[in-house]
Amino acid sequence: MVSVGDSAPDFTAPLANGDIEEFTLSDNLDDAPLVLAFFPGAFTSVCSHEMTEFRDRLTDFEDIGATVYGISVDSPFALNEFRDKLDLDFDLISDADKEIIESYGIGMDFAELGVHDVAKRSVFVVDSDGEVTYAWVSDDPGVEPDYDEVEEAAADA
Repeated sequence: MVSVGDSAPDFTAPLANGDIEEFTLSDNLDDAPLVLAFFPGAFTSVCSHEMTEFRDRLTDFEDIGATVYGISVDSPFALNEFRDKLDLDFDLISDADKEIIESYGIGMDFAELGVHDVAKRSVFVVDSDGEVTYAWVSDDPGVEPDYDEVEEAAADA
């Protein structure tokens, strides 16, 4: 699992921003600090609440120069619909091939539901050098991050 002080694993994946574009982490470090908020699945209650909480705090993150991205294994098409339904003002990254969650070491299963390899709810803050300056990972998908702590970590990055 990626920890504070590690270089953030680089990746290229589809970006759901109303359209679908290619996103490469290392090409976006000028927008750092980057808040990478991984969530298990679009259109679920806790994930919807988490993403709307980031939406409602987006101005605070922008005021400190941070850029927020939500990341899940959902397709970019589903993520654009999720983004529209929740009026999200930030972009979502599709990890449909599950390579990002693998490289960050945050995959989990809901075996009893037959769902495998989704993201653990987690947040990483990446600075302009590509270093992880904050890492929070929950083994319980019902637990949300401490949003004030994430904001403070982004302000310090």
